[in-house]
Amino acid sequence: MKFLDLASRRYSCRSYDGRPVDADALRYVMECVRMAPSAVNKQPWRFRIVSVEKELAKLAECYNREWFRTAPMCIVASVLHDEEWVRADGKRHGDIDVAIAVEHLCLAATEVGLATCWVCNFDVARCKQLFDLPVDEEPAVLIPIGYATDEVRPKQRKALNEMCEGL
Repeated sequence: MKFLDLASRRYSCRSYDGRPVDADALRYVMECVRMAPSAVNKQPWRFRIVSVEKELAKLAECYNREWFRTAPMCIVASVLHDEEWVRADGKRHGDIDVAIAVEHLCLAATEVGLATCWVCNFDVARCKQLFDLPVDEEPAVLIPIGYATDEVRPKQRKALNEMCEGL
């Protein structure tokens, strides 16, 4: 599949059929995540795969939306602040690095027939508490993952000339 086709097919899914995620598909997706670039190759991330009902219920306490509960699995992507690269002017790159890795996750999932959604508006403090995360680890995004029951919606995007200078 051409990359533009893959990128066009990826969307924010908000309805999953509940089937368990195929183990080989998940392993492939996470191998793609492992290949993601990061500043100075620090790889300042941790990915927690949550698929046990009790653990999924904990995540639902952090993001209480009905659609979120339809996903059979969720991946908690965290920044490890003690491991992130910091530019000379103090700019920390952990969030950028995790974002790159998470988009690798979402695109790889799309490639193998899975659907995902970026969830950034969740109770981070509650998530840290419920999963007993270390001080230096900050959950950055929750990624529900599974088989979609909804359909890809047309994307609303700016025209190329509105976002790109010099082309």
